[in-house]
This record gives sequence, structure tokens and C-alpha cells, in this order.
Amino acid sequence: MRILVIGGGGREHAIVWALKKSEKVKEVFCAPGNAGIAQLAECVPIAVGQFDELIRFAKDAAVDLVFVGPDDPLADGIVDAFEAAGIQTYGPRKNAAEIEGSKIFMKNLLKKYNIPTAKYETFTDYESASAYLREQSAPIVIKADGLAAGKGVTVAATLEEAELALREAMVDKVFGEAGNQIVIEEFLEGQEMSILAFVDGETVRAMVPAQDHKPIFDGDKGPNTGGMGTYTPLPHIDQAIIDESIENIIIPTAKAMVSEGRPFRGVLFAGLMITKDGPKTIEFNARMGDPETQVVLPRLETDLVDIVLASLNGRLDQLDIQWSDEAAVCVVVASEGYPASYPKGRVITGLAEAEAQGALVFHAGTAEKDGQFVTNGGRVLGVVGRGRDIAEARARAYEAVSVINFEGKQNRTDIAAKALR
Repeated sequence: MRILVIGGGGREHAIVWALKKSEKVKEVFCAPGNAGIAQLAECVPIAVGQFDELIRFAKDAAVDLVFVGPDDPLADGIVDAFEAAGIQTYGPRKNAAEIEGSKIFMKNLLKKYNIPTAKYETFTDYESASAYLREQSAPIVIKADGLAAGKGVTVAATLEEAELALREAMVDKVFGEAGNQIVIEEFLEGQEMSILAFVDGETVRAMVPAQDHKPIFDGDKGPNTGGMGTYTPLPHIDQAIIDESIENIIIPTAKAMVSEGRPFRGVLFAGLMITKDGPKTIEFNARMGDPETQVVLPRLETDLVDIVLASLNGRLDQLDIQWSDEAAVCVVVASEGYPASYPKGRVITGLAEAEAQGALVFHAGTAEKDGQFVTNGGRVLGVVGRGRDIAEARARAYEAVSVINFEGKQNRTDIAAKALR
């Protein structure tokens, strides 16, 4: 098979890596890709939003299958466009991708079908939202309705911080149109957990759970990012809680989407909080998580191509998906200044040494210049260590991180530490 992967980040590097392991794959293309992905696939300089150009390339290159990585093109209907052109495409159609594209749609869906989530109110104008906020207590959560590159959520410790987040989203438009509508949500306390699932209509095949670290600094301090590191498995979380999350949240959500005439086919990502009252939904994403994908796919033993084809052919319920028992820990190495503005073009060293130690190094924001890898994004690399348990995988990840360098490099030093306590 000839496969085209849409996207150019760490998640897409991990997807390309997993697809390349399949004996069914002859060639992989990636649009637009990055410098690391270029070591495995032919990168095509077409942006993820250029649907006509992508379809033209796919036809010219005789592509058999398209795998969509990021959220924006899914929300804009890339799957619908490719299917209309007669090209097999893995990912939810536009009406199903709205479960991520609109937080208000998602919250209303969960409320309608009695699926556990935080209490909330939605607003379309700043004055009403501000008046409601003044009647609440902190901590409290402010969410932009639309897609905001993982940065549209503020967990405010004070009402002043919440008011600032509200103003930035609705008045200053820091997230553009994504902030035209706002969700104000109760703060949930507990352990976070991410469960990705292969979904085809009402058929759900959950992947192994992972835990992300959103804030930029150790101890979960500082502003939220797209994710600074992940790990799997979660030895400190009871299997009964994981099973409850799948049975009471993910499966009912898949069935709800079918009932709404929006059957979901692709990867459904559930961001969950394990509260004293049980698991509750924080968010749903309509694609694989980043950087969760970088630790989950290395544990997948079943051929990813077989899973995708089973989903596309309505046979996912017949597939037995196998996972390894090993642990995986991903530490994200970022540019200085991230998640605010950051420099680009700084030379990266030590990548070969890290890989020689056995680490998987997934490129997120890199480019190649004069034969060298250079920084080209806020999150630059996802460095994955694997081992018999979290302690061993974590040690290997940080050993690899220690040999990778570039000016202004920053990373958290406490990824997966919770799992050791």
C-alpha cells in the first residue's frame, strides 16, 4: 500500500513510524511532514488545509489510504473532501469531528445523554459571561469553544485570573473566532487520564491509557501547553477505574454520536478526570493525542494498518488488538519561551546518540538546514524511553534527553514521577 499521512508534528512522526512497521506498506508520504519524518517518509510541501492540492497529489501518487493526524483539517471536512474524490481516508467526517471542534457541542451532547462531565454554562457575549463569573468561586475553568492549538483552556486559580482569560478570549480575540463562544466550567479535582480509542460507529476498541502533563513547568506550574510529556501504563490508577471510564463515558459517547446521525470513525480521544465521584469527561478530541500517541503506539503489537482497514471496512468488532506490557515515557523538549513566542533555527545536537541508547526520538518542530537539524517550533522533540516498568522507561527517557542539546532547550524533569509514588 501507498499511504499519505496528513500533518507535520510529533504525533504524525509516531504514526508514520508505526505504519512503516507494517509489511503491507510499500511507501509512506507525509504532508507537510518535518525533518525527522523525512528520514522515514517522502515529505510533500503541502499545508494541511490545502485540500484540493492534497487530493491532486494523492491521485497523482496513486495513494491507497490517507491517515489524518491534526484536528483543524478534520474540523474543516478533509475526510469528506477525500471521500468525495474516491480516496479511502481514516478519520471522522466533519459532522463527527465537531465533538472536538466545538466544546459547546461536546458539552451539550454529554448533558443530553447523561455522560459524566463537569457542570458548565455557555456564553456568546462578554458581559453576560463576566456577570456570571462574578457569582462563582475559584478555582474555575474558562474554555474557548473552538480549536485553539491546545491553548484555549485556562484553569484559573483566582476569579481575577478567570476574568483576564475571559477578556483575552472574548474581547482581545487571542484565539480568533475560537473565542467567540465560551464555556465556563466547574473545576474538577483528581488525577487526569487520557484514553484513546479506535472507534467505528458503536464499536469501541480502547487503547492503553496514558497520562499527559500540560503545564510548562515542574509540579504542574505555569501556563498550559500542548503537552510536555506522557507515560503509559498508569500503575497508580486502578484497572476498575479505567474500565469504568470506557464503559460509562467512551462507549456511551460513541453510541450518542450514532444516535445524533454523526457516527464517529477514527480515533476518539477522551481526556478524563478521576474525581471522588468517579471518572468525568474533561474533553474529547477527534484524533490521536499529542504527545500521547508517542507512548501509546510503541506499545501496539497489532499492525496499525490492519486496524485502520478493519475500521474502514466495518470489521473493527472482529479484530483482537494486542498491546505489549512494556512501559513508555515521553519527555517533550521545547524551545525557550514556549508556550509564548520562541526563537527558531537553533542547531540541535545529540540526536544520533540518543537513538543509539535505544530511545525513540519523534520530531515535533524541526527543520533541516545546511545538513543539520534545527529548531522550528515550540515543542521540538518527543523523546521516548521504554522499559519493563515506568522507573526503567523514565530513566532511559531522561538519559536520552540529557545528550540532546540546543540553545535555550527546556523540558520538565518530573514526567511520570506521579507513577513512582
